[in-house]
Amino acid sequence: MRLGTWNVLHGAATADGPVDGDRFADAVAGLDVDVLGLQEVDRAQPRSGGLDLTAVAAEAMGAVEHRFVPTLHGVPEAWTPENGAGSAPAYGIALLSRLPVVDWRVVTLPRLPRDVPLVLGHPRRLVVVRDEPRTAVAARVVGPHGPVTVVTTHLSFIPGWNLVQLRHLARSLRTEDPLVLTGDLNLGVRRARLVGGLTGLVSGRTFPADAPRRQIDHLLGRGVVASAPRVHRPPLSDHRALSATVVPTA
Repeated sequence: MRLGTWNVLHGAATADGPVDGDRFADAVAGLDVDVLGLQEVDRAQPRSGGLDLTAVAAEAMGAVEHRFVPTLHGVPEAWTPENGAGSAPAYGIALLSRLPVVDWRVVTLPRLPRDVPLVLGHPRRLVVVRDEPRTAVAARVVGPHGPVTVVTTHLSFIPGWNLVQLRHLARSLRTEDPLVLTGDLNLGVRRARLVGGLTGLVSGRTFPADAPRRQIDHLLGRGVVASAPRVHRPPLSDHRALSATVVPTA
């Protein structure tokens, strides 16, 4: 099965650029993967034309199964962690599959309970930030060589706390199945692989998309071998996408 991951920046070309649903659909279709993890996904947001980006992506890639897991509700000017109605504006992560899924699971990740001072921006300045809720969604996908558990997540941008979340997630994902973790981990290659206890399946810089300096998006695996790794540059988002063909080792 071919797996992919992409932080879609809510379907925008830039952080403040317009969202074109057809262009987003074409970009997803162009990845040509069987299972796709998406991060920074909008549902019913005015900034993305009220689209359900998970549904748009599912239709574009021919997914027979998909799950959107919201982490924030409402609109960006008034985010809340409180769950609203299923059609209400929300933002989160999604996992989509062309192949049958026999089980779904959501893992809530630890959230830093306090504000944190960070030096950010250009020019650099000290700002106080609070992280948003973080989660992961896992699917047991039935591939041509047997089941593989595929997970996607978007970890914290706060240094050190993303390591806490990755350790928690790795402990939660103990399974006899072959495993692939996808997503924007906000971590470099060495730390992501070491802390997750997983093997890197694709190497290549992913951020920022126009002139990437580092890899913070990952496909990591256990009990699998990967071939045909690829770094994609879709015409949207500030992240590049990754894909690889994965086969269980046993």
